[in-house]
Amino acid sequence: MTATPFNVHGTAIVLGTRGFLLVGPSGTGKSTLALTLMTQARLHGVYAALIGDDQVFVSVTGGQVIALGPESIHGLLEIRGAGIANVETIPSAVLHFALRPIRIEKADRLPPEEEVHWLSERMSLPLLRLPYGDGQDSFAILEHFLPQNSAFWG
Repeated sequence: MTATPFNVHGTAIVLGTRGFLLVGPSGTGKSTLALTLMTQARLHGVYAALIGDDQVFVSVTGGQVIALGPESIHGLLEIRGAGIANVETIPSAVLHFALRPIRIEKADRLPPEEEVHWLSERMSLPLLRLPYGDGQDSFAILEHFLPQNSAFWG
């Protein structure tokens, strides 16, 4: 499709062997949820790293969606109200899913089935809505709702 990267508003992370693009409007908790997921993954012995926060360059190569973190913000994650955190970062990775942070008190009871997040008119990722907030174990929720053969470890 396209090998020319284009800028997407979102936060991209790797958990184990899977890449995730957190999407949604500014201020919806993408960066905070990314940090929470990376921390929880490490507590479960799963590799975790940031690709890029707030902006990510994406392209398709060999049928896979690739995320590339901008060099100017490499290693930096902004947590609204707290500041800029330095986190383990990798330069690029394959993306497998889009995640939409959902505050539990604002969540629909059931999300639409087989949702996708369109990155362009030809490029999409399967979308999972992920509740987060007080008392939520977002990592466990994500692990439970990943498709059966898409677990973090392969």
